Amino acid sequence: MNHELRKVHFLEYLYCLLLIIFALGRVGFMLYNRHLGDFGLIDVLDVLRTGLFAHDFMFVALLLAVPWLAALLCLRWPGLRLRALLIPYYILLGIVVGLVIMADAVMYEFWQFKLNFVVFSYAASPEGTTNSVSTWFLVSRLLTALSLILAVAVPAILVTPKRLSLTGGARLWYRNLSIIWVFLLLMNVFYMRVGDAYYSSRLFLNHSAVNPVLGFFSSVPWSGQERYGFLDEQEQNDYFQGLYPEETEDLADTLLNTPRPNILLVFMESFGGKFVQELGGVPDVAPNLSRLIPQGVFWTNYYSNSFRTDRGTVSAYSGWVSYPQTSLMREAPLHAALSSLPATLEESGYETSYLYPGPMTNMGKRDYLANMHFRNLLDHTTFRPEEITSSWGADDSTSAMKTYHLIAEKDTLSPWFMVWQTISSHEPWHVPYSRLDDPDLNAFAYTDHCVGQLIDSLQTLPQWHNMLVILIPDHGYLYQQSFQDPEFFHSPMLWLGGAVKRPRQMDVLMNQSDLSATLLAQLGLSHRQFPWSRNVLSRSYTNPFVYCNFPSGLMFKDTTGVSIFDLSAGLPILEEPQDGGLREQKAKAILQESCNLLK
Repeated sequence: MNHELRKVHFLEYLYCLLLIIFALGRVGFMLYNRHLGDFGLIDVLDVLRTGLFAHDFMFVALLLAVPWLAALLCLRWPGLRLRALLIPYYILLGIVVGLVIMADAVMYEFWQFKLNFVVFSYAASPEGTTNSVSTWFLVSRLLTALSLILAVAVPAILVTPKRLSLTGGARLWYRNLSIIWVFLLLMNVFYMRVGDAYYSSRLFLNHSAVNPVLGFFSSVPWSGQERYGFLDEQEQNDYFQGLYPEETEDLADTLLNTPRPNILLVFMESFGGKFVQELGGVPDVAPNLSRLIPQGVFWTNYYSNSFRTDRGTVSAYSGWVSYPQTSLMREAPLHAALSSLPATLEESGYETSYLYPGPMTNMGKRDYLANMHFRNLLDHTTFRPEEITSSWGADDSTSAMKTYHLIAEKDTLSPWFMVWQTISSHEPWHVPYSRLDDPDLNAFAYTDHCVGQLIDSLQTLPQWHNMLVILIPDHGYLYQQSFQDPEFFHSPMLWLGGAVKRPRQMDVLMNQSDLSATLLAQLGLSHRQFPWSRNVLSRSYTNPFVYCNFPSGLMFKDTTGVSIFDLSAGLPILEEPQDGGLREQKAKAILQESCNLLK
């Protein structure tokens, strides 16, 4: 009997094994990302306790449902070999648990949200990851993941009996154990949610408490497309009403002194407001931008739509909102449905070009830009091999010089629209510049230096008198911030050039996606085909707000305050001041309405 009881206890051994693995994973997660959140021993114990009771007790039972069912089969047919049946499952379980725990900790350092299904959209373009880190970084993390895989799979195989044949008291024990297992599985289905582990006002501690495997699979869009059902159709219509006016064609304020300027848009990698002193950012990172601000039109309440380049690109050039999970840039079949700033300018006689000093292969960039009618696409092949000095491509000083020469050689008879995208203010922060000790800040200072030099050089050209230069980032960078901080999305936008009527400061609240309509209105061109872009200098723009998102959350800010809603937890994580959830409901309405494109 004792021997039989030892056999049936294999499920409890497996249960305790996984509880220990997840507990160690949480501690590892916190230690690995300790620079992102201050915590002490009490915080670690609180995280372990919360994660254990909120998730692990029930979720581990779900992970072990297969061994439990296999044991039932072996009791019914004693000839079956239990261990042989379960070895493939244990290997799969080890792979899933090991890879998710490791990827969750590693990616959190860069993204600061729990590992999400969105990772697969970036995994399809792995150069975005490999360009950002060293080979040793990747190898060491993969070796750690392999250790976790073995730590799950090998003990699980060893504690599982080769056969399971029980009698008497052992069968009774297993029957009682099965009742407990069914109860835990039902709790999984009806009660357990990711938000159950949110116990603190500090987002880092909440994320540490969430079971990473549960969090990952909870984010999977099982329908294959992004869908949200927070509001019924009538509620959605009520909250959405008036947010995006149908008509903003009128112009209440004129910023330009010419209707057809040549336009250079400088798309600055990750250059959020955190690095601009005039927006409350770190001083002395962007002295050139500070020097240029008094020379142009500075927009103080401009907010990027999202957190990554692929999302920001679509918002900037299609005047489109972003999505938590879906990257429209890589969804080529949807490009025909998107509005396009370069295509609209092309219809009015503009030549269009795009200079990106690296390969245009990441996330379907080339396809998107071509489909938006950027006719002249210039990538790393535009540069000499010796000019490709970083993992991403040619550094910003080299590509700034290329931009200058391209503009200096342009025919002035027809207007042109050109984009120069910078790349140096990005991991791994290796730049030929050393003004600041902090490598992250130094990389942004380098980009600022290169942009300043370009503007100074352009001012010497005769083309400057009819030129509009727009400086905007693609998105921000989480430097000493988290997504709980709405200032992450706050970004600089500066209009410079001889085409600018006079320097001034614009305080109107606007999104990155509003750039298209606002610019086209200044040019006297229609933007009716831009449903998600608002001319913020229209008399009809009477309800100013910004809507931003990231894979696990939404932000809505208007004149009443700001709210951030965590999609994974289904909970608000910021509401300043409290407004009874009205801002949150408006953000949900925008999200659901914008997802109609994906149907």
